Amino acid sequence: MANAASGMAVHDDCKLKFLDLKAKRTYRFIIYKIDETVKQVTVEKLGEPNQNYDDFTASLPENECRYAVYDFDFLTEENVPKSRIFFIAWSPDTSRVRNKMIYASSKDRFKRELDGIQIELQATDRSEMDIDVIRSRSQKG
Repeated sequence: MANAASGMAVHDDCKLKFLDLKAKRTYRFIIYKIDETVKQVTVEKLGEPNQNYDDFTASLPENECRYAVYDFDFLTEENVPKSRIFFIAWSPDTSRVRNKMIYASSKDRFKRELDGIQIELQATDRSEMDIDVIRSRSQKG
C-alpha cells in the first residue's frame, strides 16, 4: 500500500494554481485531494481572495484527509502588512487508516512540488489549526 501511495503523480493544475496563489494572489486557499483511481493529487477547491479562514476550514471534510495551502495575511507588531503561505496536512482522527497512510506517505513529495511554502502545519482536529495557531506560527515563521 505505501509503495503505491508514494508513487502519486501530481496534476500540473496543482502547481499552476499554487503559482497563481503565490505570485498573483488569485486565490486565498487551495484544497488538494488524492484521487486514488488515477493515483494523482488534484485540485479539489479554490478559495476566492475575499474568502476568510472560516471559509477555508469549513471546506475541509470532517472524515477525510486533504492537503491544503492557505495564504494568511497579518500585521506584524510594527503594523507592517505581511503574508505567509501555509501548507496544511489535514488528517482527521476520524478518517480511515488507509486514507491517512496514503496522505502521509505522499506528503513530502507533493510538498516539494509547491515551491514557496513558508510554514507547514499538521492537523488531526480543528483545534490544531485554529486561527490563533496560524497567527502564532505566522509571527515566528
